Amino acid sequence: MSDSSDKLKLGALVALVVGSMVGGGIFSLPQNMAASADVGAILIGWAITAVGMLTLAFVFQTLANRKPNLDGGVYAYAKAGFGDYMGFSSAWGYWISAWLGNVGYFVLLFSTLGYFFPIFGEGNTLAAIIGASIVLWAVHFLVLRGIKEATFINLVTTIAKVVPLFLFILICLFAFKLDIFSADIWGASNPDLGSVMNQVRNMMLVTVWVFIGIEGASIFSARAEKRSDVGKATVLGFVIVLLLLVLVNVLSLGIMTQPELAKLQNPSMAAVLEHVVGHWGAVLISVGLIISLVGALLSWVLLCAEILFAAAKDHTMPAFIRKENANQVPANALWLTNAMVQLFLIITLFSASTYLSLIYLATSMILVPYLWSAAYAVLLPLRGETYEQDAADRTKDLVIAVIALIYAIWLLYAGGVKYLLLSALLYAPGVILFAKAKREVGQPVFTNVEKLIFAAVVIGAIVAAYGLYDGFLTL
Repeated sequence: MSDSSDKLKLGALVALVVGSMVGGGIFSLPQNMAASADVGAILIGWAITAVGMLTLAFVFQTLANRKPNLDGGVYAYAKAGFGDYMGFSSAWGYWISAWLGNVGYFVLLFSTLGYFFPIFGEGNTLAAIIGASIVLWAVHFLVLRGIKEATFINLVTTIAKVVPLFLFILICLFAFKLDIFSADIWGASNPDLGSVMNQVRNMMLVTVWVFIGIEGASIFSARAEKRSDVGKATVLGFVIVLLLLVLVNVLSLGIMTQPELAKLQNPSMAAVLEHVVGHWGAVLISVGLIISLVGALLSWVLLCAEILFAAAKDHTMPAFIRKENANQVPANALWLTNAMVQLFLIITLFSASTYLSLIYLATSMILVPYLWSAAYAVLLPLRGETYEQDAADRTKDLVIAVIALIYAIWLLYAGGVKYLLLSALLYAPGVILFAKAKREVGQPVFTNVEKLIFAAVVIGAIVAAYGLYDGFLTL
């Protein structure tokens, strides 16, 4: 039995939950939100997000407690509830979302450097892509040597995230102007934003992006001093992150108007603070973000590989992905992951994709894993599975899971047809790995139902490919 001193107390669990969610997205939040909505719609959107994401947090916690044998993450829930292909699709979508997020991080990193060195522009110039490629493969070979976690790097990056955020909030609290905030609450003077409902819908993918990682809270369950603390930490961590995000977003709207914010280069927090205190404010935010992103890339590159590796261990992915090198690093998964990051960095150069368009695509890829997890959480209480002795909890968990499922469906709608089609284009090629994995264990590739689902994915992919060729779809 492990010593209780090795276990994590509530405070440590809360810190881990917050750390898993706060990344580079918050530093670009003012511009990202203002690009789609004005004050009123933003407040409505955050209210919807607060309810929806909280129910998703409860869903992941409930599934972790009631199905402790399903330790493979979101894809394990999809596989248990809806079959092998849905499980694979969740693993594939989650993996693509993670490495696309890394592409977005590289663009944001060099966009930030562009503040000091104009040659990097908005992170998608030739010089920026060359620089990002050098950093990518440097991190790749560091990870191959077995560098999985460095306490010093984690400490520095945590400080780099938290200190600029709190300083930004404190300064903006005193600089906040109600007349700027309330000048055009519903965006009536900017017809390009559309109706309030359209504004709310268009901002939703950004709110999901900044909360990606909420599903990871349950992975700390086994290390908790008290298992009940995991649920508390999930809620407390969520509330802390929600407050940080809302304060950064809302206070910015009292410093600069929506049209001004929408035109800012990312990381837009730097420009907002520069507007208040001058040049040193932009330098503070930019340096903090650069350190934070470099540290985050090290762990996220490894995480991408481990998503594939975990799926390969239970034969959801082909056997070659399970290969580890002498340092126990999943080498083949790492090479596949970073090859895709490199490919999309090149695509970013030729399509001039911005940080915002990349995070929209990354977020749309994670919506399917969220949807199947919420649907599985609905199935358990409907069937009464694991609730034989907990009749009271059954109704409560069903209500929470239904709300989470409705929220997940709403997110698919909010993402729009464009990102749904682009997602299909990225989901379709995964069938090659899925078919290989099935043949390795001597099983048919699809069931009859899965054939219909895959056919729908292929049709969506064909439409997306034609749209990219014809120009009515862009990355």
